[in-house]
Amino acid sequence: MHDVTKLESLGIPAIAVATTEFMTAARAQASALGRPDYDALYVAHPIQDQTRAEIEARAEAVLAEIQARLLAS
Repeated sequence: MHDVTKLESLGIPAIAVATTEFMTAARAQASALGRPDYDALYVAHPIQDQTRAEIEARAEAVLAEIQARLLAS
């Protein structure tokens, strides 16, 4: 999360992507970094047992949201 907030402070659009397992931790870190309003984009957990095709499908499912957030910055 630190890298995302640093990039944004430089005027570079960025978004954190994490699995749902890390939602609470990501929100706590964003708050600690002075961005309590920031929310990462979350995908289903776990991913380590997924095939390449399954991971690609998850990425495809959130691609439009990633693009929308980056372009709205």
